Amino acid sequence: MKERLAQLYESVGTRDLVEIAILAVAIYGVLRFLGKTRGAGIVRGLGLVVVGLFLAAQVVIASFDLTVLGRVLDYLLTTALVGLLVIFQPELRRGLMVLGRYRATRFFVREPRHPIADKLADAAAALSRECTGALIAIQREVALTPYIESGEILDSMMSASLIRSVFNKHCPLHDGALIVTNGRIAAAACQLPLGQPPEGADAHMGMRHRAAQCLSEETDAIILIVSEETGRISLAVGGRLEPVPRENLSRRLAELVSSNQQESGARGQESGVRDQESGVRGQSNAA
Repeated sequence: MKERLAQLYESVGTRDLVEIAILAVAIYGVLRFLGKTRGAGIVRGLGLVVVGLFLAAQVVIASFDLTVLGRVLDYLLTTALVGLLVIFQPELRRGLMVLGRYRATRFFVREPRHPIADKLADAAAALSRECTGALIAIQREVALTPYIESGEILDSMMSASLIRSVFNKHCPLHDGALIVTNGRIAAAACQLPLGQPPEGADAHMGMRHRAAQCLSEETDAIILIVSEETGRISLAVGGRLEPVPRENLSRRLAELVSSNQQESGARGQESGVRDQESGVRGQSNAA
């Protein structure tokens, strides 16, 4: 056996060392990746045990030239890898979600961005996990001044922590809507219109959803709602409620706000062109 191991040691070349280094880096990367998920200790421990047993078996097989046993070990390794994927599917899913948050991966996907979209999405996701109700109105072109004046004026910088603090059940400002204007928190505990009670399938709609739907019908505001009973996140735009998953909320908010800004810019350009044409006509008439 010693002679066989000595022959194996002598037969190892540069190519073999490169392959071993690549495999070591790949295994280390997988363990670091899975280490960011819940149950990381189990994943690492079981992974190290499987890799250690496989390497030990390979040494024994190579020492005694056990070809048939080597084939069986290859089949067993494939089966074990598939079993690990099935067993640790939730941890792998969470790990992929963590990987998707890295800036390097976002380079390959162009998504509409907006300064307040991420902060609102982070706050809404945290409130959703805690099943804390929230109602946030984002002003666009139609001013929400009457509703701002009905609450407590804050005029503060936007932050996810501040939003979560406002909607905390022990905060005196949690009952009502929070209104955002120009990327800043304008006011909290604002009173929104409820409108007529819904009929049919929406007869049991909550007060927050009713107020959001009514305000979105009367204005062009974007209203973000977090249900206190279910933790579900919804957006109200144009009188319609749209359930949005947590992972898609930031992108959806950015799309809505960016589309509104593009429309405003296009209208501003059109009005500028009209003003220029009017000026040209005035100059021609004067001439």
